[in-house]
Amino acid sequence: GEAPAFFVDHLENGHTNGFGVKSEPKNRDTSVQIGDRSYVIGGNHEGNPLFLGVKIHDRITNKWSSPTVLGTGPKPCKGYSAIVLKQGRILVIKKGSASDDSIWFLEVDSPFVREQRKLLGKEVVAWSKGVRGNAEKPIVISGPSGVGKGTLIAMLMKEFPSMFGFSVSHTTRSPRCMEKNGVHYHFTDKTVMEKEIKDGKFLEFASVHGNLYGTSIESVEVVTDSGKRCILDIDVQGARSVKASSLDAIFIFVCPPSMKELEDRLRARGTETEEQIQKRLRNAEAEIKAGKSSGIFGHILYNDNLEECYKNLKNLLGINDDAPVNGVEVEGINLPKEHAVTKMEDKILIQETGEATKNNMIVLDLSSINGGAPGRTRGIVLDTVKSS
Repeated sequence: GEAPAFFVDHLENGHTNGFGVKSEPKNRDTSVQIGDRSYVIGGNHEGNPLFLGVKIHDRITNKWSSPTVLGTGPKPCKGYSAIVLKQGRILVIKKGSASDDSIWFLEVDSPFVREQRKLLGKEVVAWSKGVRGNAEKPIVISGPSGVGKGTLIAMLMKEFPSMFGFSVSHTTRSPRCMEKNGVHYHFTDKTVMEKEIKDGKFLEFASVHGNLYGTSIESVEVVTDSGKRCILDIDVQGARSVKASSLDAIFIFVCPPSMKELEDRLRARGTETEEQIQKRLRNAEAEIKAGKSSGIFGHILYNDNLEECYKNLKNLLGINDDAPVNGVEVEGINLPKEHAVTKMEDKILIQETGEATKNNMIVLDLSSINGGAPGRTRGIVLDTVKSS
């Protein structure tokens, strides 16, 4: 069902309908009720002051639970408004927050959350940040070593530097000489990365020589937020993990014209021993078989001629001579520090309050939102009108 925005303090102290308001202002949590459950938003997550906490109160059993929280959530602030939406989502509006940190969605019964609940065997909720406008789908490119996918990606990046970008991967290995954190990799502690993997913050990951490597959801979304289209150069196993995630991407597999041609290319490099070449060929054969039969890839390109293959790649991505070469950065949503929130169908009305009010109302149209946890909920349309 749908519910209005409201505040509640210390629901465990006797409130059973979710609408009671205690007079203690020091711990002002926000609560919404969906069916027999109250979702209380406030405080912090697992004692971490950097992330907003979520608790669930079951009216039938009168028990409280702390769910597993997936995705990167909002930071705590002084006040929140919360409104129940369709598809098991709760819209959370933070008061007095920066424009890029004011609108959030908490998924409590979406298809993604139900799937994760089944996989993990425990209670799950998931956060996503709300942003204006839409974005181009990220691109996952896979293919065997020596097929030329790196060259194709480099050609795209050179011709359209402001249209495409790479996500920065995470690793638990130590930085090498001249490597910079946040540029070459996000260098992190193994226990931290294992915890974030468990919390559903990674699209794909692998263990290599005892170190973890992976692509976080946030790293892909940061590239998209900057107005660029994110490219992920990963193997078939990594692509399978991305496909199973909530990220809506385009999947492309690059094949050699033949195994003989691939062998000739590997030998032409002159950088590997015969044993290494044979190993790469065995791996490539398995990779090609998996790429073609997995059902992961919606598009398969054959790189028998580099220029022709590059032209086909651009056509596949909808790039032509008239295509824009600059992306558009995601705009934040500036909200008045003091406001009241109401809901009217798919529109959220945010009325400025306080003595210095300019009598303005912000209208958030949510009819076209897409994406979702644990990344971004995009497609919010914003307008400012006079209250009258």
